[in-house]
Amino acid sequence: MKPRPGLSEGPWLVVGLARSGVAAAVVLRERGEQVIGLDSGTPEGLEALTQAGVELHLGVDGVALLEKARAVVKSPGVPAQAPVIVAARTRGLPVLGELELGWRLLQNEFVAVTGTNGKTTTVELIGHIHREAALPVAVAGNVGAAVSGLASGGPAGGVDARATIVCEVSSFQLEDTLAFAPEAAVLLNITPDHLDRHGTFAAYRDAKLEIFARQGNEDIAVAPLSLDVEDLGGCARRVWFGEGSGAALSLSAGELWWEERALLRVDELRLPGRHNVQNAMAAAAVCLARGIEADAVRAGLRSFAGVQHRLEEVASRDGVRWVNDSKATNVASTLVALDAFAPGTIHLILGGQGKGQDFAELRGPVGTRCKAVYLIGEDAAEIVAALDGVQAPVRECGDLEHAVSAARATAQPGDVVLLSPACASFDQFADYEARGERFRELAGG
Repeated sequence: MKPRPGLSEGPWLVVGLARSGVAAAVVLRERGEQVIGLDSGTPEGLEALTQAGVELHLGVDGVALLEKARAVVKSPGVPAQAPVIVAARTRGLPVLGELELGWRLLQNEFVAVTGTNGKTTTVELIGHIHREAALPVAVAGNVGAAVSGLASGGPAGGVDARATIVCEVSSFQLEDTLAFAPEAAVLLNITPDHLDRHGTFAAYRDAKLEIFARQGNEDIAVAPLSLDVEDLGGCARRVWFGEGSGAALSLSAGELWWEERALLRVDELRLPGRHNVQNAMAAAAVCLARGIEADAVRAGLRSFAGVQHRLEEVASRDGVRWVNDSKATNVASTLVALDAFAPGTIHLILGGQGKGQDFAELRGPVGTRCKAVYLIGEDAAEIVAALDGVQAPVRECGDLEHAVSAARATAQPGDVVLLSPACASFDQFADYEARGERFRELAGG
């Protein structure tokens, strides 16, 4: 593998103590570093940090703590404008993202996957294909363990030196990279998201493209043929997927082809929806380009059943299917979900924190595909305005419990009750997983 840059000398200040920050702090302590943990809130579940000997400071901005630090780890949820981050950079302290830290500590081959939608499914599918090929693999990032956690000696760490690390990476993580250069990088798609954080679509797109920026000639860059970007950046070998000439992994007449050799029919995939065909193409392309045998790729594509909280059928009662798509935290993802089911059958549960999105894009598809819409969360009023004039009835339900109750009273045999919120969950839930699990409980009750 290519050599990794070293780490600065500590003490280290770890800013943001959610899952990524905890993993970063623990692995630095295991390396003998002095570590100070900082969070502007008061998160729970910090016992691992206390046990590791991390000095904790909660509910403060932490600028004064920079007097004690020589380097900073920034968790992805911490905005660049946070006072402690601005002050650290002004003082010239090195500020590493948690992804960058983990990558520097691990000498494994990295396959990094980004995109507005489909990351989790594609990462898990790539991992599944490796297991079908009997190749060691570890899945990390926004799913499973944090990347730096794989370098830890704890239960999630101690990754096999031969294992390929397949990691889901977000725009928040990528904007904090300094030298990160995965051996293979995959971009699935780019549509507007997280504009409340990035400000503009151009800034969001540029953050995504950081995945390719420092790749070398021996690396692999996988991207959709339809991507409207003038230059991916970096120097990696381009591997395109999609419909049309120029795609190494192509779709034609209902069949996937790899470099003009048939791979498998689309109807052999277990995953529902056209978007999952694209995810399967991206996963197959990066695996085949890296030399995994076509038979193993084919077997993995045929046997992979999907991931939790992404178009996951959690119940079927009285002829009504209940589908958990809680991971749909943006409009584009919900549009994909609506396209996966028959028009006129969908009872859609929608809403949460909108992140500055334009919900007007939902109006047409909701009008043609939904029987009813049930709104939850703090941006319900904004969604009501965006859906003004649609034929389907739109009801403000307040919370998930009331929305599920209303849908249950209305849905008929052959219908689908679909939780696909198009919003973040933090107004009412700890995260999208908690929202999905609550939906699962309610659907089965």
